[in-house]
Amino acid sequence: MTQILVISTDYETRQLIDKALTAVGYSVTIWDNLPAVLNPTQMATPTIVISDWKLQNNSERLPIWQQVKANPTIPPIFCLMLTSRNDFSDYMMALEQGFDDLLSKPINLKELQAKVLGSERILKLQQDLKTQKELLETELAEAQAYVKSLLPSDSNGKIPIKARFIPSRLLGGDCYDYAWLDPDYLAIYLLDVSGHGLGSALLSTSVLNVLRSQSLPDVNFYRPEQVLKALNETFQMNDQNEKYFTIWYGVYNRANRQFLYSSAGHPPAILVSQPDNKPQTVECLRTSGLPIGMLPDIKYEWQRCYIPPSSRLYLFSDGIYEIQQQDNTIMGLDEFIGILSEQTPERTIDDILKQVNARTQSRTFSDDLSILEVYLE
Repeated sequence: MTQILVISTDYETRQLIDKALTAVGYSVTIWDNLPAVLNPTQMATPTIVISDWKLQNNSERLPIWQQVKANPTIPPIFCLMLTSRNDFSDYMMALEQGFDDLLSKPINLKELQAKVLGSERILKLQQDLKTQKELLETELAEAQAYVKSLLPSDSNGKIPIKARFIPSRLLGGDCYDYAWLDPDYLAIYLLDVSGHGLGSALLSTSVLNVLRSQSLPDVNFYRPEQVLKALNETFQMNDQNEKYFTIWYGVYNRANRQFLYSSAGHPPAILVSQPDNKPQTVECLRTSGLPIGMLPDIKYEWQRCYIPPSSRLYLFSDGIYEIQQQDNTIMGLDEFIGILSEQTPERTIDDILKQVNARTQSRTFSDDLSILEVYLE
């Protein structure tokens, strides 16, 4: 049964509303004014409030309803403002003060019942939307957990690798992996699918499975440009709900310290090197090329670089630097590279994330955030 609270200093108005609504099955509580102190528990019962605009204990224009609705301990309520005036300015004022609609005085019984029925329907729709939102958030949380379970854990083997993945509130399309092609060659890659939601996550995991299983036909996985070309042929956006992805793919030969790499619209990998008694160098490793899936028949370039001793390689998605900072500016790639260049052997990948988090305006990220740190001693 819908519970209705009526607050009015006018006796006849209170009685009329009480009798009219009780007669059609509503439970009605009557107040002649607001209490001097409104306890939130007093608002735990009513679903609909019908209230005067001005009351003796609150001569202001009832900002009290804004406070009530902002209180998370109070269930949702619908507030009708009693008024003898009924023009557009009154309606706007009512909304600004926390009311949801107007109820004209003198009371018209048909209008009263119509407003109450409309209030119930709106509250039901709000509850349905809340339920759907909770279900969607549960599904997204499950999807986040699934994607995270597919990603590799830190490696402490021949080449130590640390990785961190922080999914966004909306779930994006980041994925990464690293695997030995043979005892001397390490393949490492990171990709980022456009958009957010389950569609992006599904495409990223599909690409991950293809690369892990090496199921691209006639592809030499030691050659990054061949891998990207085959991915582009396989995952055209016309067949992927208009989604494309960026990727950085590299193969490291630990015997001769050579790195072959190709990229497709992805942020560069950053190589930070500081051999003994030499100045630190910071190098951006990337090649030109459109994201995977945008256009068919694209040839991707490749580059080779020598890795000096005492180097660290960083792969990441743009979600780690396209963040709004506390001064409302966007960090940007150059500033993030500056953070990486400040790394010392004692500092870890978690120190990088702490620095990024200290700059951000929000506790949650608008995009997935992924970063890999490869120790190439």
